[in-house]
Amino acid sequence: MSVDIAADPPDVTGESNPDGADDLSPEVFEAVATAEAVLKARFGARIALSEPDDLGGSVRSVVARVRVASSPFALPRTLVVKRYVAPTDQPCDSFVREAVSYQLFTALSAEDRMCPELFAHSTDTRLLVLEDLGRAPTLADKLLGNDSRAAERSLLSWARSLGRLHATTAGREADFDALLRRLDVVSSKDPLTVEGRAALTGLPELLESALGVSASSGALDAAERARGLLTASRHRAFSPSDSCPDNNLITSRGVRFLDFEGGCVRNIMLDAAYLRVPFPSCWCSFALPSGMTEAMLAAWRAEVRSMWPDLDEDPVLMPKLLDAQLFWVWLATWNYLPSATEGAVGAIGVRHASPVLPSRGAVLAGRWRRLAEDAALAGVDAVAEHAEAVVAGLERRFGEMDLPLYPAFR
Repeated sequence: MSVDIAADPPDVTGESNPDGADDLSPEVFEAVATAEAVLKARFGARIALSEPDDLGGSVRSVVARVRVASSPFALPRTLVVKRYVAPTDQPCDSFVREAVSYQLFTALSAEDRMCPELFAHSTDTRLLVLEDLGRAPTLADKLLGNDSRAAERSLLSWARSLGRLHATTAGREADFDALLRRLDVVSSKDPLTVEGRAALTGLPELLESALGVSASSGALDAAERARGLLTASRHRAFSPSDSCPDNNLITSRGVRFLDFEGGCVRNIMLDAAYLRVPFPSCWCSFALPSGMTEAMLAAWRAEVRSMWPDLDEDPVLMPKLLDAQLFWVWLATWNYLPSATEGAVGAIGVRHASPVLPSRGAVLAGRWRRLAEDAALAGVDAVAEHAEAVVAGLERRFGEMDLPLYPAFR
């Protein structure tokens, strides 16, 4: 797509302030001005950006949509700028992982690129210039809406896209590692290796002290099997790491994944468990209707079976999936139980508000209840009995709690 061309675009200072900058925070204006400098260094010519629109970002970053006001190159009419706000003299693993993740996908064909294209980045300023995927609704928009069919279609599309992402990036770990070495050193390639191990080690003592629930030797053995997923050498592919509903755009070309701050290559079971434990890395999640998990799992398997035919066999997939499910339930409990008395947690994304937010206790009880059911069906009695005991402990402490369905399915 071509854009207007200016023979001598203004510089990044003084009179060239992006339109509307007076209404923006200094951090947004600084990010846009820095993006102009990064694009100039990348393309060798001045590219003017205007009309910034603050997209919210987070405590870690500033994100803005900008219009390409003038450029001697064929660029999209709008771009997205993301800049990390941590001091540049301090490590920032999130930026490194995200930059490397987008580099990995940008090297793929457009058909296989299931995220925004990376146009430029700067390690010195911790800034990314990305393709703007427009104002498409997110998966959160669908789940918090009032159209159950649209929500169901979106969930199935997300599950298929997740499977396709795994199949497309299988065997690319060496490429990811090479890009990682070129950019910077991170404390851990997979952020789960630190907090996951801490949770699997420390949770039994926490459950004992907080709920009076002891873990049997069988439950501890299951936790050790789950720990093995962190180092498993098979079934590895790229993981967005945080596939919460707000990080998935429902576009006309299918689901597009956003936010790779934890992007890494790891065992795909840890992502597949999202289909059984709805969005376990999210602060707030509701329940899915009966049968939805099974349909999503079938959609995911249809995409990954071409790369890993063994995952089409239940005796291979289901035990690994249960291990990953246990991993996420234990990790969520490790993170949420100490603060469960705080009551309702935040809604999914700052743009959304729900009339009924589940408490952390309800979220945890729902996840342990599902773990008990799935473990019982699989004949893993030690895990089922331990999960049932935790549910009973949560109900003793917080009262009986039902996890409500996502609003679209009520």
